[in-house]
Amino acid sequence: MGKNPKSSAHPVATLQSKPYEDSSYEGERLDELLLSIQREIKTARGLNAESLPEKFWLKKQFAIGVNEVTRALERMTPCGDSARLMNPNYKACKVKLQVVYSVIYVGQCYLGFRLAILLTANCNPRWLTNHVPCLAMSRKVPLILVKDKEGSLRLGELVNLKTAIAIGIKSNGSPVNQLIDEILQRTK
Repeated sequence: MGKNPKSSAHPVATLQSKPYEDSSYEGERLDELLLSIQREIKTARGLNAESLPEKFWLKKQFAIGVNEVTRALERMTPCGDSARLMNPNYKACKVKLQVVYSVIYVGQCYLGFRLAILLTANCNPRWLTNHVPCLAMSRKVPLILVKDKEGSLRLGELVNLKTAIAIGIKSNGSPVNQLIDEILQRTK
């Protein structure tokens, strides 16, 4: 008999969601995360209330939207094995030291983001965000998945928009950065 037409000689490589299972938030855990981030945004905004209008201040703190997050990730240099796969002449990942609040962070390729990306897992169509986990993994930027039916609405509330599918936290030493850093330390 002949070959089964559905079987393939070349298996398709799929992105394993295992590294991000620990950093996915839903239910009460998600409520606590979003409330604490919102509290820190208000605190940080209160410290710099007279400097910029709120819209511009939020743009300075966060990369809002899939396009802006993707653009920032693509501008970063890939780290580790992914850098060697993409460019065989690439020798090593540059290491950048950042001193923030008297703590030294050895940032591995963190140019646009020092800490994390918040990404909704419920986006439709799914292909809008399929590339973000791969890019984040290759740049060693932590990814926090929001697994909620209305995840994009809830992320949008953080930045005073109707919806937001992806939010990247920019490195600037704000209280929001400290909170996300603590959250990431707990999940490790």
